[in-house]
Amino acid sequence: MKNFLSFLIFQFLFFSLHAQEFSIGPKLGISQGNVSVNGDGFVSGDEKFGYHLGTFVRMGGHSIFLQPEFLFTQTGGTIIQKSDALDDIFDASFNRIDIPVMFGFKMLRFLRLQAGPIASILLDYKIVDAFQNAVNVDYSSSTLGYQTGIGFDIGNFILDFKYESSLSKISKSVAGFETDQRQNQLIFSAGFRLF
Repeated sequence: MKNFLSFLIFQFLFFSLHAQEFSIGPKLGISQGNVSVNGDGFVSGDEKFGYHLGTFVRMGGHSIFLQPEFLFTQTGGTIIQKSDALDDIFDASFNRIDIPVMFGFKMLRFLRLQAGPIASILLDYKIVDAFQNAVNVDYSSSTLGYQTGIGFDIGNFILDFKYESSLSKISKSVAGFETDQRQNQLIFSAGFRLF
């Protein structure tokens, strides 16, 4: 995580010094997330709607840009433990600080193609079973992932459509059973360039 933060600071300083464009502004949006589960007897359940809000900075030239963001994100999903009798369903919610850094190319003056890493810091979580009983899970305090997608610039408004997935496990177990859990999201967000 320290290497990733050092990389972010270096990229931010490099692009700031060489940027022909510099924009900053608020950003908010919604997401549809799930928890991808790999483990004996576990499968992914329903997707869950979430939201995010924060700020973005864009630096770069006429065709290449760097866009770091600092966002509070609420997301989650459900996990199903299969059994012969009745399946157990766990509902998970996560509150995170997300720091995606999008590298991209501008085309046609309004279209952007973008991809980059995302660091997520878990603030808190809640996972409950079908009877609303809290379940303890060893969720990681921070994870790395990636985002990729397209964006549109319409005047000072920006629109982003992105897919996010985790490169590292968010947990190794559910209810004491070994699993490989990863968070996936489809993200739609809007922002406004203040300058």
